[in-house]
Amino acid sequence: MAFPYMEAVVGFMILMYLFETYLDLRQHAALKLPTLPKTLEGVISQEKFEKSRAYSLDKSHFHFVHEFVTILIDSAILFFGILPWFWKKSGNFLPLVGLNEENEILHTLSFLAGVMIWSQITDLPFSLYSTFVIEARHGFNKQTIWLFIRDLIKGMFLAIVLGPPIVSAIIWIVQKGGPYLAIYLWGFMFVLSLVMMTIYPILIAPLFNKFTPLPDGELRQKIEKLASSLKFPLKKLFVVDGSTRSSHSNAYMYGFFKNKRIVLYDTLIQQCKNDEEIVAVIAHELGHWKLNHTMYSFIAVQILTFLQFGGYTLVRNSTDLFRSFGFDTQPVLIGLIIFQHTVIPIQHLVSFGLNLVSRSFEFQADAFAKKLDYGSALRAGLVKLQEENLSAMNTDPWYSAYHYSHPPLVERLAALDEADKKEE
Repeated sequence: MAFPYMEAVVGFMILMYLFETYLDLRQHAALKLPTLPKTLEGVISQEKFEKSRAYSLDKSHFHFVHEFVTILIDSAILFFGILPWFWKKSGNFLPLVGLNEENEILHTLSFLAGVMIWSQITDLPFSLYSTFVIEARHGFNKQTIWLFIRDLIKGMFLAIVLGPPIVSAIIWIVQKGGPYLAIYLWGFMFVLSLVMMTIYPILIAPLFNKFTPLPDGELRQKIEKLASSLKFPLKKLFVVDGSTRSSHSNAYMYGFFKNKRIVLYDTLIQQCKNDEEIVAVIAHELGHWKLNHTMYSFIAVQILTFLQFGGYTLVRNSTDLFRSFGFDTQPVLIGLIIFQHTVIPIQHLVSFGLNLVSRSFEFQADAFAKKLDYGSALRAGLVKLQEENLSAMNTDPWYSAYHYSHPPLVERLAALDEADKKEE
């Protein structure tokens, strides 16, 4: 008797849903606490705390509904054989438009087109509610319904343009890969990731946002001086119009080798009236670069990608595995989908481990900024971002450890305070 892979996968999905719902309930209880954590008393105003609490609880209620519907749909798709049924229907569609259903690449693209339409239909109500009800209710949403639709159309256009050649290449590699398949797949994805990191900020991101050079002035001078002191090869310094969609704020950097760029959200500049707070946030980001966190993360992703493809090559020819999910053929894409479902337990463990590493990196970057004498400004900047973004003030430690890649504000301030005590 063949092992019931599909039933095991669905069972684990439900178990993980129950476990994560338990963590969500713990977090929901923490969000309902009527008082600030002691560390934030006198730091965060009561007015901001109440607004943050209301916003976080709204998102929490929404999250419960969204996750319940998601696990219901995902489990039904696997358990009731909707996946193989949809694969067959997508193949039957090809002759109707004069195409060969025996061509695996065409069959796969037809299948993915149907999946894209289905995902848009099922995701749209949640996306609309999140954007135009929750985000709008708490003063964050700035986009119109027309801008929302334009972004949706642009995203689908990019998927149509970029998806087929990438999918076709993967299928061809799997068909021709032989014993070195894992190496070829990893090599392709490695090159693809480099290409996408290169073209995304230049060709894709400008389709959704406007990037303009940061005007000459004191803020620009301070950032350039900081970058120069660290020998950071800053080539361009941009401001992005994040305020056209949301009042949430952020800053990030990107680029290869000697061609680095820093991007500030216009909302960050509006919210942090003190230039030193913005520069401190940039000092934190540059700390990630100086301490090689970005490189370490990239290497970790490449190793995990290679291991995943190695695992896929071991199971891709398992007839029992495909039959367990209702398939009498072994298409490349379906094999990848099934494999992703079968390694869900490992993925959860890896994700948890990566979160722990990421949190450690955040503490190190904070300490780096503090060593540059931006400790006080960083504290003020972190508090300002927490206030303006209405981030959760009270967090459950279990929920935080499992989900957060960045430590909560309370922990980051405590770490900065501890460093101050050691210096004294």
